[in-house]
Amino acid sequence: MYCCTIGKIAMEKLDSILSKMHDNTATEEDRQLGLLLKEIAALAKNRMAVAANEAEFSKGNPVWVERTQAHFPHIRLHGGALEDDTII
Repeated sequence: MYCCTIGKIAMEKLDSILSKMHDNTATEEDRQLGLLLKEIAALAKNRMAVAANEAEFSKGNPVWVERTQAHFPHIRLHGGALEDDTII
C-alpha cells in the first residue's frame, strides 16, 4: 500500500516548483507558493530538530537547547518551537 502524508505531498509540490524555477517556466503564483512551502518545510525541520534534541536530552545525552521560562523547549533556527505558536 502506498502511504501519503500532507508533508510528503507538499515536498513533492515544492520539488516540482523548484524544477519549474530552474527551467525558468514558473509563474508568479508558482514562485509565491514555493516561498510558502519553503517556509513550512523550514518550520517543520525546526520542530523535528526540537523533538530529536529533547529525546536525546531526556536520555542524558549532551545536546544544545535553549531553555527559558517563556520558551521551553526551544531551538531558534528558522522559527520557534511549538510553544512559540500563539495560534495553536
